[in-house]
Amino acid sequence: MLTLCGFSASNYYNKVKLALLEKGVPFEERQVWTDETDLAASPLGKVPYLITPEGPLCESAVMLEYIEQAYPQVPLLPPAPYAAAKVRELHLFLDLHLELVARNLYPQAFFGGTVSEGVRQKVGAQLEKNVAAFARLARWDTPFIAGEQFTLADCAAITHLPLVASASRIVCGRDVLADLPAADYLARMAQRPLVQRIQADRKASLALMMARYAPKKD
Repeated sequence: MLTLCGFSASNYYNKVKLALLEKGVPFEERQVWTDETDLAASPLGKVPYLITPEGPLCESAVMLEYIEQAYPQVPLLPPAPYAAAKVRELHLFLDLHLELVARNLYPQAFFGGTVSEGVRQKVGAQLEKNVAAFARLARWDTPFIAGEQFTLADCAAITHLPLVASASRIVCGRDVLADLPAADYLARMAQRPLVQRIQADRKASLALMMARYAPKKD
């Protein structure tokens, strides 16, 4: 049995969780906040991490590759090497060039902090550039983000794109995804029962997280 450690307010946790659910892999969830992580399993103290029968794994992209190879019955990668590589390419692009860039805006967008004007301008410009590149990689003419099949790239897109859109709109004054059919794609994905479960769990977990980390009153 696999154990997914972290919390459902995390988009990277949800990326892995959605893959497990879509593949029908039995797993348990263990709520672990960032100040409770097992450093033997996640040396940087990040979530999520995955406890497997062989030992722990950190880094969500690695977890997805492990799950895909260990449980191939419901594939989330195409069988052809090039098609599978294109899915991995899109997945990595979403992680590195959209979500991790937009993450610099999260303190102001979601947590009551502020970012400097320099950061706002730099991140906004980088997102505009990267979203234009993403638009050329994504498959907007097919049901899913990488083609006809639900893949690991969809797990990333479903969990990352709403945050990228919201953070850029709140902090930069413009949703950097507004010119793409991203909203239509996300609306279609939101009709999937497992995505609805992810969204409901995220909402509940977010409320717990905000209560846990809210400033204590004197």
